Amino acid sequence: MAKEIENLEAVVRTGTGKGAARQARREGNVPGIVYGDGKDPMPISLDFNKLLTRLRKGRFMSTLFNLKVDGQEDVRVICRGVQRDVVKDLPTHIDLMRTHRNSRIALFIHVEFINHEKAPGLKRGGTLTIVRPEVELDVLAGDIPEQIVVDLTGKQIGDVIHISDVALPAGAKPTIERDFVIANIAAPSGLRSADNEADSEEGDAAE
Repeated sequence: MAKEIENLEAVVRTGTGKGAARQARREGNVPGIVYGDGKDPMPISLDFNKLLTRLRKGRFMSTLFNLKVDGQEDVRVICRGVQRDVVKDLPTHIDLMRTHRNSRIALFIHVEFINHEKAPGLKRGGTLTIVRPEVELDVLAGDIPEQIVVDLTGKQIGDVIHISDVALPAGAKPTIERDFVIANIAAPSGLRSADNEADSEEGDAAE
């Protein structure tokens, strides 16, 4: 399922340089720049409060936005940098890169785990240990998946889930070439202790 494109509203910023940027901040805005796709850079301003609210929701750097600017055609952008005040940790400048539907971009995509109740290992008291709650994928800007899904059906204690075990959306591929671990089913602490004691007893018997 393709992810719905979220709107990001801005206005064209008159003037460039530090003076114009400071003026934008005094007016309650965050200065920014839109670049890429073979077009001239465009200075913009975004409402500070709206931007801060969106930043706090998370995944701002891995979200494709539909940038709406008065007097301009809508364009899809992805954030490539947020400068922050070193003391207050509040946004002071933002860099947005233009894309088009066929652009390939690297984004972190959420991993959703389903069918916990159908995993024998979890029923026995095992714990799902999530190593990567998000996976960086190379995807088409026009077809960004909402999430990737890991089916836990049949998973036993000790099972390890690699990226190769997951059916990725069409056109998406991991940015890391090795077959990395996403999660595993760990034994409950009581069972681990019992196993350790059994191993110890077997060792004593062997001696």
